[in-house]
Amino acid sequence: MTLTDPAVEQGPAVDAPGPVEGTMHSWDISTGVDGPGTRFVLFTSGCPLRCLYCHNPDTWWMRAGERVTDQQVLARIARYVPYLRAAGGGVTVSGGEPLLQPEFTGAVLAGAKARGLHTALDTAGSLGHRADDDLLDATDLVLLDIKAADEHLYRRLTGGALTPTLRFAERLAERGQATWVRFVLVPGVTDAPEHVRKLATFVAGLRNVERVDVLGYHRLGREKYAALGLRDRLRDVPGATPEQVLAARRAFAEAGLAVT
Repeated sequence: MTLTDPAVEQGPAVDAPGPVEGTMHSWDISTGVDGPGTRFVLFTSGCPLRCLYCHNPDTWWMRAGERVTDQQVLARIARYVPYLRAAGGGVTVSGGEPLLQPEFTGAVLAGAKARGLHTALDTAGSLGHRADDDLLDATDLVLLDIKAADEHLYRRLTGGALTPTLRFAERLAERGQATWVRFVLVPGVTDAPEHVRKLATFVAGLRNVERVDVLGYHRLGREKYAALGLRDRLRDVPGATPEQVLAARRAFAEAGLAVT
C-alpha cells in the first residue's frame, strides 16, 4: 500500500521538530500476529540478514521501497486511531529490519505513542545497538525474533552472528522492557530438542519475556523467490506439523515460560 496519495499528504501535522525520512515497503492492518489487538503495521525496507525461511524476501533491499516521512506515516495512522483504540491494538513497526532505519522507526513509534496508541517494535535484534533509549522508551512492546541459541545454527539460518541479538535481549531484560520472543520451528533445521531447550533456558533467564510465540514454518510466499530470481534453499523442506510445534511449545513451557 502506498502513502503518497494527496489525502495522506494533507493529513494532520505531528508533534515533531521536522520530517524524518525513511524507506517503507508497505503497510497493513492485522489482528493477532503483530502484537496485541488490531494493529497498523508498517513494514520497513532493508534487512542485513538472509534468513532461510524468510517469507518476505522482497523486503531485503532498501532500493525496493518507497521513500516516505514519519509525518506521512503518522497521517495515515491518524485515520485509524479510534478503530485501533477500540480494538485494543496499536502500531507495530516491522520489516525488513526496522532498526536499519532507527531514526525513522523511532520517530514513527514516538508519534504513535504521543497519540495514545500502544507501540511495538518487531526486530531480529541483530542491530539492537542502533536502538537508543529514546526509541525504546517510545516502545511499549518488543517482538524479538530469536532464530536459535546456537551460534553455528544461527549463522546457517541467517548469515549473521548470534551475539548481537543475545546482547540486545539482555539489554531489554535490564531495562525491564516488555518482550515477546518469536521462534520459528523449521523441520530438520531448528527442531532438534537440544537446540529448543537451549533457547528456552536462555529466554527463561531474562525475566522480562511475557510470552513465547512458536511459529511453525510454512511455505506461503515461496513463489516470491522465483519471482525475484532467488534460490529457495528450503524448497524441499515441508511445513511444520502441529505435533512438531506442540513439542517445541512444551519445551518452552517446561522452562517456566508462557507459550502460544
